[in-house]
Amino acid sequence: MTNASLLNAVTDRLAWSSSRAIRVASVLFITVLTAAAAQVSIPLPYTPVPLTLQPMIVLLGAAALGSRLGFASQMLYLAAGVAGLPVFAASPVLPHGVLRLLGPTGGFLLSYPLAAWVTGRLAERGFDRRYVTSVAAMAAGLAIIFAGGVSTLTLQFTPAMGRGALSAALAAGCYPFIAADLVKLLIAASILPGVWKLVGR
Repeated sequence: MTNASLLNAVTDRLAWSSSRAIRVASVLFITVLTAAAAQVSIPLPYTPVPLTLQPMIVLLGAAALGSRLGFASQMLYLAAGVAGLPVFAASPVLPHGVLRLLGPTGGFLLSYPLAAWVTGRLAERGFDRRYVTSVAAMAAGLAIIFAGGVSTLTLQFTPAMGRGALSAALAAGCYPFIAADLVKLLIAASILPGVWKLVGR
């Protein structure tokens, strides 16, 4: 099936009402799972950005849901945070609510919908059905998350650090996380191809 996510492949076999209900429930599930992953956070002493499981949930959820629903799940997550619900990583130093999006982790969070859309779109094109291409689809999404986070940190550091802002942003938002996130990505990328085999596609 072309241009079909894993969720589409499963729900297309069902009645319209059941299919719609499952799609809505799936979006809500990924939103809640993203929020839960934020609570599994490890603060690091040399950066305001905590280590969390969120990027992998964002990418894995998007690959399963597809571009449109993956994007929707992350927009819903951000909306919940802006509304003041405790969905962002617990932190004694990071701001709460909508101010979190203006803080040092804001660029990472704001990149989630776009990263989900790109990974989901690649999954719809069949990238999630083989391990190597599944890695590529998730790596594209992860690159967007890092780019968003580092770009925002650079802007925040520029007034005080000038030309050294980019190096400081990379040290705070990329280098401490890239190895761990790549390992998690390599593990997560193995899940979708295995599920596709189970559904017979």
